[in-house]
Amino acid sequence: MKASVFRLGLNLWPPFLFTGIHVTTVSPDYRHVRVELRMRPWNRNYVGTHFGGSLFAMTDPFWMLTVMQNLGRDYYVWDRAGEIEFLKPGRGTVVAEFRLDEALLDQLRAATASGEKYLHWFSNDIVDANGEVIARVRKQVYLRLKPEARQRAG
Repeated sequence: MKASVFRLGLNLWPPFLFTGIHVTTVSPDYRHVRVELRMRPWNRNYVGTHFGGSLFAMTDPFWMLTVMQNLGRDYYVWDRAGEIEFLKPGRGTVVAEFRLDEALLDQLRAATASGEKYLHWFSNDIVDANGEVIARVRKQVYLRLKPEARQRAG
């Protein structure tokens, strides 16, 4: 699927559409994604800052999706765990970026070559308009080479 169509689909997906989450960039190779969370009356918490659930939601699927798109159909790729650390109140538009490089993809391929499961922790920051980190998110992704792919390769 073309990255531009994928981005549009994510932006029309109701959990993002109705929370102020907007995917601004998906690179053609799916190795860079940029996501914004815009402050809206419906995503503010009681004290007028970004609702923590919206901050976590803006990061939720992207490590899994970018890895899945880059490794292809020969792998099982699932989100397994996640955590968020709130460092500073978030106001206005906040941004999270996700970047994969070839070295990391090679590491994931090597770790799963035997067919065993591999759990990898990804980490990224959510920053405000001044570039200050307001939250740090970690996501654990489960990876495993599918048995039929291993047989074809071996």
